[in-house]
Order: sequence, then structure tokens, then C-alpha cells
Amino acid sequence: MWIVRPVEMLRAVLLLLCLASGVAAEPLRIAVISDLNGSYGTTKYGQTVHAAIERVIDLRPDLVISTGDMVAGQQVNPHLSDKQVKAMWSAFDAAVTTPLAQAGIPFVVTPGNHDASAYGGFEREREIYARVWGDRTPDLPFVDRSEFPFRYALSAKGVLLVSLDVTTVGALSGAQFAWLDDLLTREAPGHRAIVLFSHLPLWPFAEKRRNDVIGDQKLHDLLVRHGVDLYLTGHHHAYYPGVADGILMISQSCLGSGPRVLLGATHRSPKAFTLIEIAGDGTIDEQALQAPDFVTRIKLRDLPESIGRLVRRDLAKK
Repeated sequence: MWIVRPVEMLRAVLLLLCLASGVAAEPLRIAVISDLNGSYGTTKYGQTVHAAIERVIDLRPDLVISTGDMVAGQQVNPHLSDKQVKAMWSAFDAAVTTPLAQAGIPFVVTPGNHDASAYGGFEREREIYARVWGDRTPDLPFVDRSEFPFRYALSAKGVLLVSLDVTTVGALSGAQFAWLDDLLTREAPGHRAIVLFSHLPLWPFAEKRRNDVIGDQKLHDLLVRHGVDLYLTGHHHAYYPGVADGILMISQSCLGSGPRVLLGATHRSPKAFTLIEIAGDGTIDEQALQAPDFVTRIKLRDLPESIGRLVRRDLAKK
């Protein structure tokens, strides 16, 4: 069963105070896109990406989150040149960043392994990523921007949004773990919901990616203790909304190349983006809209009932 945690009790009191004062929290609508890249070095985006962005703009969410792999870096032999990397980001701007900006929709990003890998040999790609996004701050209030655009926190309509810098397998660094613990200690009680997002997930979702995870029980326990509500991730290229210890963890489908098969499934996940609404009371509703028209939902009953410790959200006990 879902457990009521102390931080959730504090948020409940905050909500009651708002209702008593006649101030109702507005819902927050978020579109989540992920893994838009094609083959190494490509400067072209397929029709699926363009159609998805057009549909997102039609839906007018409050903001868009990318959970990484916006461009196709991390080529090993040979490494991509600065010119090639910058050309990829220019192409991404034309396909995604500029249309969203022209529509007035804030765009919030986190690094992926193909954008800004922290493995050795890709330092220049991380530097270019930092320059590309360093002066493109979303039009949202910052809570912490000390390591923007890698790890940072924003606030939107009473919801805390936290980007984690996760482009490598394994536990967070001690510094990032301590930063997250301190941030949530300070900020979680004053927000009605907490949303984390990173590229690699905490636990596995897809075949051929079983080991491409953070895989850290200590981090899981930290998120439970601080009452994190939602954790959005990419990298596994397959949609699945699963609940573990009261946290809704959503793996995103890809919009670029390489859809994958969920653990326990038989068919590749369709290309899709996720649409999320966080209601005034903190209740979360989500759906994945699939290509080619991004109108049709992915049906939850077509997904495995559970993946490891994750239980499909419609089957999780509340």
C-alpha cells in the first residue's frame, strides 16, 4: 500500500491552508519528450520528431521537459569535431527549440549520454552542451541554478522540478547525492508535488538496457523519505509508468531511432511523448500519445503488469 510520508502531511496542510484562503492551485501540464537523436553526427530529424513538436504546441502545455539525447553525439572512433557537434545543435534548434520558443512554451532540459556524456573522452561535448544551454534559461523561477544546465531545480505552479545529471551508469556522485538531499530537505515541504528527471533511470525498464541504470537503493530510499512524487527518465526507449514505494516512475518512449522492448513484453514500444497533468491537490494523471498522429494513447493494458519492483500505475495500490 502507499504510505503517507511526513513531507506529504506537510504538503497536505499547505493545500488546506490554500483552500481555506480561497486560493486554488492551478494544474500544471507537462509534455515530456526524449531520445530524439538518430545515427551519430546526424543533423536531420525525422517526420516523427516534427509531428510530435507540432502536436505538443497544439496541446499548449505549461512547459516541455526533455529527458535527454537531443543530439547524436558520443561517437567513439573518431570523435565528432566541434563543428559537427555545433551543427547538430543548430539542427535541433530548428526542429525543436525554436518552434517551442515561438509558441511561448518554456523548454526544460537534462543531459543525455549522446548530448553530454560524463565518460572520459567527451569533455568537449559536455562543454558545448553547457554553452548551448547556459544562456537559455527557461522562463520559470529557479530554486537552485548552481550547476545549470546539468543539475538544477525550478518551481512551477507550486511544483518542484529537479534535473539530475545522470549520463553514466551507477550511483550518483557523493556531491550530487548530498546536493539533492539538501535541496529536498529545504524545498519539498513548500511544494505540492516533487518531480525529478534525468536521462538514465533508477531501475531498469527495457531489454538490452537492464544494466544501464543508476541502480542505487540508497537513492531510492532518499526519494521515498523526501516524498518525491514523480521521476521521469529516458534512455530505455520504451514507455512504462510504474510505481515503487509510492513514487511514479515513467520511462519515456523515444521519438528518434531505436524503440525497444519492455522487460516482459514481446513488441517494441511505439514512438510517443508523455503528457502529464499535476492537479491542484497533487494528483498526477499521465498518458503517452503515440506516433504517427500523437492523438492515440498507448493502452496500459498492453503493458506488463509489473517490471521488477515497479507495478503498472493502474494496478498499484493507493
